[in-house]
Amino acid sequence: MNKDQIIKIQKIVGVNADGVLGKDTLTAIFKKLGANNIRASELGLAANVHMRTYKILDNVNRFVHFLAQVAHESGNFIYMEEIASGAAYEGRKDLGNVHSGDGKRYKGRGSIQLTGRANYRKYGQALGLDFENHPDMVAYPSVGILVACKYWSDQGLNELADQNDILSITKKINGGVNGLEDRKKHLAKLKGWV
Repeated sequence: MNKDQIIKIQKIVGVNADGVLGKDTLTAIFKKLGANNIRASELGLAANVHMRTYKILDNVNRFVHFLAQVAHESGNFIYMEEIASGAAYEGRKDLGNVHSGDGKRYKGRGSIQLTGRANYRKYGQALGLDFENHPDMVAYPSVGILVACKYWSDQGLNELADQNDILSITKKINGGVNGLEDRKKHLAKLKGWV
């Protein structure tokens, strides 16, 4: 993102318009998107590290597409755990839910709503955290944003964001097109901010 884009978003979210995209600006963005003060602060601090690591802050398209998707998935950063019980995922072998109770235990969590025993195992191992035995950890905002960034990178979503391909991004995150219109609304709003 260039300095002018950062200054524009800083003015919109009400922080010092210094052209530096850091934890304070990111915290204000999460707050403006719906997170409460405590959650926004935790997300902003973690995002300042992880969004850089996974190259999401490298350009404006990556930034706005990422935020649009995770804002939708988390209900504007209000929910770090899926509202539904997870029973719908019971027995879903495609998600690695092979034991009784896996659907509920490995329901969607984090800002990207990581779902299924196989994904909890995969991302836990990749990040050096035991999500399979402690799935609730993914619901911690700082951990959830890390998982979202890693998932985003692993799925090649930076490259799709570079192409402005919201449909393909949505399919890779959701497995279908659920919530596509809401994701588009978030994206349009965020593009207007930069």
